[in-house]
Amino acid sequence: MTTPVNPTPADAAAALLAANRRRRSIRRRLAIGTLPLTLAALLLTGKLLSMYAFAHQSVSSFLVGGYAESEDAARALDILNWFETFKAPYDIGTALAGADRLPEARAELERALPDAAGLDVCYVRINLSLVIERQGDAAQAEGDGARAAELYGQALQITVETPEECRSEDARNQSPDPNRDMSDTLDENRQRQQQKQQQNGQAPEPRPDRSAQEPQDQPSQSDLDDIEKKLGEGAQEREDLLGGSDGDGGGTDRPW
Repeated sequence: MTTPVNPTPADAAAALLAANRRRRSIRRRLAIGTLPLTLAALLLTGKLLSMYAFAHQSVSSFLVGGYAESEDAARALDILNWFETFKAPYDIGTALAGADRLPEARAELERALPDAAGLDVCYVRINLSLVIERQGDAAQAEGDGARAAELYGQALQITVETPEECRSEDARNQSPDPNRDMSDTLDENRQRQQQKQQQNGQAPEPRPDRSAQEPQDQPSQSDLDDIEKKLGEGAQEREDLLGGSDGDGGGTDRPW
């Protein structure tokens, strides 16, 4: 029977080095294979953390009137916008509305609306409606009553088509502004926008010209005073409805 020969120290060292090389090779292959997953996890974590940071910065800046800062933070949200994709354009549009950049604000809110789902639709619709109403205020201030009436009609349609769920308790709890009731806001917006549309859409009824047919009686001073009073009352009613000229957006509610 042959007795086995014990390995020499050199053989043992060589075997150990070979085993170590195999282990390093396996670890290297595993590292290379899992690198994409590791990078994806790091990217995902960074995106989630930045979402909360930028969203908080956008909201806090908006509340103190820093609309440019709010817009910048919201645009940072729009980078790699994979989660709740409506929020970045919603925040951008709201910040632009605060800065009275109404056409740009409307475009961003219209971009947000198709991506919003469930109760998120509520405040996107409310802000979009308010922005269009403020566009109507601007047209009315420029003397373009027909354009103003058209814009008020568009704002009213968005308000009317807001889902009934937006008046629920859950909607109130999810409101971006806890100090404002969503149901009350929708009712107020509907009434105000309807009044503005009707007022700008009314044209004076045409009357036949009788000046060439028969002489007209000259009005008395009391008649003139009465007419002037009524005109003054009408102007005051219009100013009250449209919010006067105090710079608050023509009597339109501020964005949420």
